[in-house]
Amino acid sequence: MENLRRYGEAPYTVAVVHGGPGAAGEMAPVARELSSEWGALEPLQTATSLQGQIEELRYVLQGHSDPPVTLAGFSWGAWLSFMLAAGHPALVKKLVLIGSGPFEERYAARVAAARLSRLNRQEKLEFASISRTLSDPGAENRDAAFARLRALAFKADAFDPMIRKTGAPDVQAEVFLNVWKEAAAMRRSGRLLEMAKDIRCPVVAIHGDRDPHPAAGVGKPLSAAIAGFRMILLPKCGHMPWIERHAHDRFFEVLKQELR
Repeated sequence: MENLRRYGEAPYTVAVVHGGPGAAGEMAPVARELSSEWGALEPLQTATSLQGQIEELRYVLQGHSDPPVTLAGFSWGAWLSFMLAAGHPALVKKLVLIGSGPFEERYAARVAAARLSRLNRQEKLEFASISRTLSDPGAENRDAAFARLRALAFKADAFDPMIRKTGAPDVQAEVFLNVWKEAAAMRRSGRLLEMAKDIRCPVVAIHGDRDPHPAAGVGKPLSAAIAGFRMILLPKCGHMPWIERHAHDRFFEVLKQELR
């Protein structure tokens, strides 16, 4: 898999950063929409460590963009963009955090609870079974299990989607399990939020009001930690705004305004 896709024409001043970790390709629709006005990069993260993913993204930006760039990070990609901006502030002009996970551990349990509440009994049992499979290093077909878990999470995360599957071309269980373990530990310890002190660029979050990831878990910690932080809440919108029937147009209107 090539680690970088380009949309539009140079200079490349915007990069969209996918979630997961390990869900390369899901931001392609956003990059295509933006490419009519901006040269956009879609880095595909393949490293199996947290620091490796940061360095992978840094390498792409230094070698293929026209820094400083605006990073539009989705879900896990919002955290990754945040970490990159803290460690390499000269590379980042602005951070747009889309459907970010909460920045404090006290909000984390709400995500799983909200997701499970939106699944039927059989899906809940399947979700639990797959989670156990993924926690077993010796289990076979973990990529297939991860893909199915993502499908269940997609159903729970969406409010009124225009599509019924993500269309992400590549899912990698090893990337998810290794990187997420490190990232979750950073949130538990408070080190993730501490990185806010090193952010030098404007930060805005775009979040659906029906996203299982609680908006308060993003807005409250970052409002206290980053001067000028702004939160834009989209009504009738789940985790992935660009697939939401009621929020699609408003999402791109807001995102493009933030890029101008």
